[in-house]
Amino acid sequence: MDLITVILIAVSLSMDAFSLSLAYGTLGLSKRDIYLLSIIVGLYHFFMPLIGMYIGYWILKVVPISPDIIVLLVLSIIGVQMIISSFNENREIKIMNVIELLLFGLAVSIDSFSVGLGLRSIYEIPVVCSLIFMGSSGLFTYLGLKLGKTINHKLGKTATLFGGMMLILIGIFYLFK
Repeated sequence: MDLITVILIAVSLSMDAFSLSLAYGTLGLSKRDIYLLSIIVGLYHFFMPLIGMYIGYWILKVVPISPDIIVLLVLSIIGVQMIISSFNENREIKIMNVIELLLFGLAVSIDSFSVGLGLRSIYEIPVVCSLIFMGSSGLFTYLGLKLGKTINHKLGKTATLFGGMMLILIGIFYLFK
């Protein structure tokens, strides 16, 4: 898969962090917390796909299935979950200490772990994918937090909906490449 597709996947994976960051941005977080949360989310998006890749490697050894099918399934499942969550009205906004910052980062990076299951099929150099995922998610988290004070909450839901649809389309495209 080419680098453009990796970037599109990175942006799609970043939409959940972006939409929640828009909401958290309305809390008036300190500059320190904005930077810290952006770095935490970026680091999670770097390591989670690599961990998922190694687990996926062992799964493929045990269960002989085409990696293309796994990529389609994983991206589609994540996409559907993102679309469903975009209609969720109850987004609880409470973030204060470092533990909660770490939990926020983990919550918005679980999808990167799942994508990691098929990471070797997505691009030849998995570390490049993880670096792109890290940069994209860190940037979108930062932008979401900074823009949260001025952007309507509805845009956050639209971003998540768009990201979910994008992941499903990339998964279908990947299967029929």
